[in-house]
Amino acid sequence: MPRPALLAHDLVRTLGGRRVLDGVCLTASPGHRIGLIGENGVGKSTLLRLLAGVDEPDAGSVTRPRDLGFLHQEMPFDADSTLAAVLEEALREAREDLAELDRLGEELARVPEDHPGHQELLDTYGRRLEGAQDRQSWDADRRAALVLDGLGLGALSHDRSLRSLSGGQRGRLALAALLVRRPPALLLDEPTNHLDDTAAAFLEEHIRSLPGTVVFASHDRAFLDAVSTDLIDLDPAPDGPVRYGGNYSAYLSTKHAERRRWERRYAQEQEELEELRQSAAVTAHRVAPDRGRVDNEKMGYGHRAGRVQNSISRRVRNATRRLEELQRTQVTEPPPPLRFTAGDLARRAEDSTRPLVVLRDIRVPGRLTLDGLEVAATDRLLVTGDNGAGKSTLLAVLAGRLPAQGEMRRRRHVTVGLLTQDTVFDRPARTVRDTYEAAVGPARAAKVPLGSLGLMHGADLDREVGELSVGQRRRLALALLVARPPHLLLLDEPTNHLSPRLCDELQEALGTGPGAIVLASHDRWLRRRWQGREIRLDPARWARPAHGRHQNPLTPITDPRTQ
Repeated sequence: MPRPALLAHDLVRTLGGRRVLDGVCLTASPGHRIGLIGENGVGKSTLLRLLAGVDEPDAGSVTRPRDLGFLHQEMPFDADSTLAAVLEEALREAREDLAELDRLGEELARVPEDHPGHQELLDTYGRRLEGAQDRQSWDADRRAALVLDGLGLGALSHDRSLRSLSGGQRGRLALAALLVRRPPALLLDEPTNHLDDTAAAFLEEHIRSLPGTVVFASHDRAFLDAVSTDLIDLDPAPDGPVRYGGNYSAYLSTKHAERRRWERRYAQEQEELEELRQSAAVTAHRVAPDRGRVDNEKMGYGHRAGRVQNSISRRVRNATRRLEELQRTQVTEPPPPLRFTAGDLARRAEDSTRPLVVLRDIRVPGRLTLDGLEVAATDRLLVTGDNGAGKSTLLAVLAGRLPAQGEMRRRRHVTVGLLTQDTVFDRPARTVRDTYEAAVGPARAAKVPLGSLGLMHGADLDREVGELSVGQRRRLALALLVARPPHLLLLDEPTNHLSPRLCDELQEALGTGPGAIVLASHDRWLRRRWQGREIRLDPARWARPAHGRHQNPLTPITDPRTQ
């Protein structure tokens, strides 16, 4: 029996008065792994929710396999549930398969082959057997152990409650439960969030081995490149969302050419429209009944008048007809894409020969141990390490937001900006435009308008900050930093929740310009292409005691007395 496909036809969904999806169609056959990409707010998560049946479309229909798995943002378990309960639910279908096969096998042994119900019983057994084989039900317990290990959860006690797990651990457990289930169709929203390199590589291999359908939304360019058989770009296009065969590298090689073709087609059509308008207007003037004769028309004017007037009238009609036809069918104007156009992300210190910050024997108990670090005035420093290695802790120490033991020296009047992973605004009811102006000041907002940075769409400027998606809030927070560049810019997972294209542009901007930039990232695409310095943090060093002569707390980085 062929595995069922996941089908969507002409989906329309309007949220908050805005049409997020407009006539989206999708065919996801078994064996295809389809990545959804596009700017924040174009409807990736909305489409996944419609496909999963969690939300209903305003128009259109979805045909889905009976057993479909969807990676929810929150696990469908209360906080007091244990890891064992989650695994038991994930293994339930496999256990039911085996129990039902045993029951059907025993019944088949009792029913003679010539009995009228034998064939129906045999068909039922065959369908159940096929489903069990697809789910690899006999191997479910071993698979559960492998998946937990692969996602970095193998050392957790099964008696642990969900309440005791970190947000990242809960996210990985939700993903593990789906992989253990092995449904025929799998829908994933940002599946590599909270995964380190080892876990992400395990997930890629596991997803590629699935025989069913996989549809996922992701900003992880390395994951898109490794897993996708197809990509659907939900960004605006002349004929709606475009499906590309191949992975992210193949997508990049065709996307730019496609945009250029759209822009060229629109420009050529607009040029023809303008020519037709001028032609119709000028020719109509020439055929006007009260137009006087010019000198070179006086000879033979009466003889030729009727024939000339008829010819001109025909040209007017032809130009007008063609103009009306083009206006009805003309190509829509390509919407200006977000282009990250910030100038220098950080500004140069007066003396670029001395380091901005010097750290010695830094220790945050249970979170970070670092022998030493110097950040030069024009440094580009990448901080890497597994989850929990202390990357965010180091940035918080550099920003003066976290007390630590050890020694830190900072140059006078150095300004620091920090983009944290969790973007929260104190006044969510304030508009994006007003939030930007209040943060950078009216003069700076006038000199560097928010729209000029290419981080927020014009239609979003008057929305309340609380209505923005996570990615849109991250872009606004980044805009607040680069509108008034600091001497030292600290970026914690800067590509999280950003579209792949915006990640590409941000990554390009990181490599040039004055000032110092330190970023912590798990983004494998970024790290593989990093051109600056790199340090890797090791959580195994946390247990080491700090040296006795450096037990004094760090001086906060914002203290202007520090040299």
